[in-house]
Formats: sequence, structure tokens, C-alpha cells
Amino acid sequence: MTGTAHGVDLDVDQPAYREETRPMAAQDLPKLDVSALPAPVDVSDNRKALAEVSAVVAAGPYSAGWGSLQRYTPPLWYQDAKLGIFVHWGIYSVPAYENEWYTRSMYQEDSTAFAHHVAAYGPQNEFGYKDFIPSFRMERFDPHEWTALFRRAGAQFVVPVAEHHDGFAMYDSDRSRWTAAKLGPGRDVLGDLLDAVDEAWMVRGASSHRAEHWFFMNGGMRFDSDVRDPALQDFYGPAQRLETAPNERFLEDWLLRCVEVVDRYRPQVIYFDWWIEQPALEPYLRTF
Repeated sequence: MTGTAHGVDLDVDQPAYREETRPMAAQDLPKLDVSALPAPVDVSDNRKALAEVSAVVAAGPYSAGWGSLQRYTPPLWYQDAKLGIFVHWGIYSVPAYENEWYTRSMYQEDSTAFAHHVAAYGPQNEFGYKDFIPSFRMERFDPHEWTALFRRAGAQFVVPVAEHHDGFAMYDSDRSRWTAAKLGPGRDVLGDLLDAVDEAWMVRGASSHRAEHWFFMNGGMRFDSDVRDPALQDFYGPAQRLETAPNERFLEDWLLRCVEVVDRYRPQVIYFDWWIEQPALEPYLRTF
């Protein structure tokens, strides 16, 4: 399911391209006031948080090894459930052009999204992805209306995307200032929806696509865009090359963001996107 700025429409993880016939022009959208942003969150020293994770692993019942983890038995609901709802919704729903990879493609100079963005909103150094945030208001979002629809469809579990490749957390994170709870709609979208899922007697899940953020914004490093702005590195970064392995600092942050989602929201199922198969992530995935 992919959301629009105000509603939802059924879709899949890599949806067919969809074009808005009348996109909102840049002059119709308020730009993000960077000077009014909360202070960046310092996540450079993770020793205490990682020690807490290690203590949980040491307490069992499973160790951070595949042999131990393979002893886990999935719950009966997971074996029986035939239908779940997967929800994509984020800043990319404001431009609503093509799909949720607009975040990346609007910075790729040979893409249709790049040309569309320049024509509709102006050059990326004047109106970047961050500038869609003030228009991501979600003022019509009613989580109970959503879960009622899911129930009527026959769903047994719901998996919202907690964070997509764009690096904007749809939950209240202590590890980032770039969240729906602090900016845009100013609400804990993941928490609100999962509370409604509980009330509707469905199973709560969550999805993290954070791993791909390592490279996702790298197109903006190749020309004059706001991705190059040092003041925005905690949002757009790392923006590294796709062929490079993520470094230790990024991997630690990835793990601790995943742990944060589990500790705070207690999902019974977690989905990771395709980059979870990167060798560099393997030991962190076992620990998680």
C-alpha cells in the first residue's frame, strides 16, 4: 500500500509509475525552515546502547548465531495468517510522482523524475527533498478508519514502514531529528497506527528500509544540490556509492534503530528490504 499526502491507494513495494497530471508548483509549497529545525542528535558514541543489546543477547534464550536462531518456532498465527497489509507512506507522497523511489530518482540527472522535479519545483539546490516536509501534514489521517478497512479486507496482520530509504522515520525516534513526530505531521504515525491495529485484533508488524539509506541519496552528490549541504548530512547522508560496504558507525546506528522500533512498539514481525543481504550487515542482523 502506498499513501498519498491525504489518503491511501493499494500498491506494492515497487509500484507501477504514477504521474500527477497537475503537480503542485514550488511556489505553492512552503519550504522547510532549516534554521527552525531541532538540534541534530549525537549518535557518535553507541557504547552504552550496544552494551545493553549485548546483555540482552547474553541472557538468551538465543545467541547471536544462525544455529541458535534456527531453533526459533514461528507462532501459530504466522503459520495460519493468509493476508497482511504492507503500508508505504512518507514524504514522497507529497510529490506523488512515479513511486516511493522519487526520493532517489529526483537527484539522478538522467531520470524522468529529475526533469519533472526541475520543471515542477525548480532546481534541487533551491527546492530539495527536505522541502516537501512542511506539506506532509496528514491532517485527514485516521488510523482507526484504516484498520477498519484492513479488517473488512480480511487482513490478520499489518506491517507499516517505520523508515523508508529516505531516512525519514515515521515514528518517534530518539536517534534522529528527522521524524514524523518532530516535523511534518508532528505525530507518531507508526505508534498511532499500531495502536489501532491492536484495538482491531490484528497483529502488529513493522518494516525497516534503513539499510539502503547508505547509498540512497548519492545522486545528489554529483551536482549542485542540497544533498551536499553539511547542515543536512544527518538527513541525506551517508549518500555513499552503492558498491561500497557500509562502515561500522552506520551499521551500529542501523542496529540500534531496529532495536528502538522493537523496544518501543513491540512488533511481532519485522520485514527488511533487499539490502539486508549485504555481507556487512550479516553480524548485525544476527545480533538483532
